[in-house]
Amino acid sequence: MAKIDEKSLKNVFRFLEDIKVFTLDKLMSSLSCSTPTARLKLKQWKAHTSYNKNSRYYAMPTVPRFNENGLWHYENISFSEYGNLRSTVIHLINNSDLGLSGNEIGDLVRLPPRSFLHHFRSVAGIYREKREGVYVYFSDDPDRYKEQARNRSSALILTGKLLSDADAVVILTALIKHHDISMEDIMALPEVRERKFSPVVIREFLDHHGLLKKIPTTKP
Repeated sequence: MAKIDEKSLKNVFRFLEDIKVFTLDKLMSSLSCSTPTARLKLKQWKAHTSYNKNSRYYAMPTVPRFNENGLWHYENISFSEYGNLRSTVIHLINNSDLGLSGNEIGDLVRLPPRSFLHHFRSVAGIYREKREGVYVYFSDDPDRYKEQARNRSSALILTGKLLSDADAVVILTALIKHHDISMEDIMALPEVRERKFSPVVIREFLDHHGLLKKIPTTKP
């Protein structure tokens, strides 16, 4: 096949910028070239590849306007500064101040969590932990994890239901009535379930009053 002249390449480049996103077939048609040649041009142009839609779509490097999370969405096609979905999710989790739940990740990348998060159960760079009945994804760096976990607990306390004096009496009464009661036992008490206390709120209350060390981590 004859070499593609520079003028044709520039014209196609501008055309692809104008249409925002395109497929490999569209590029091949525009350049009248083979698949290997088209893929080579994508690499040379440093085109972005969509992390959804089976990575079928591309965007020229000058087109995306990435948001603060490094994401750009064009209609229902999504791109990331960080490459594929795996790399993007790892970055989002590590860059988050509070860690991210599955729904929070899904909202950011605009994908149903169930469609991809099963691939992230054991991935380098991520630590998954169950909190408040849902899995939360943190950095697997020990120092970063501690910071994220602490921030998330503080945020839950600030935004969640704080203990009133009456609520505190319920918890303290349970500790007095029941010997060696665990957090699991406390959460199972009818009066606690009725008030829908957050485990984080109760744990922080006990810790604040120096009572947490007296609570077994599991049932005896």
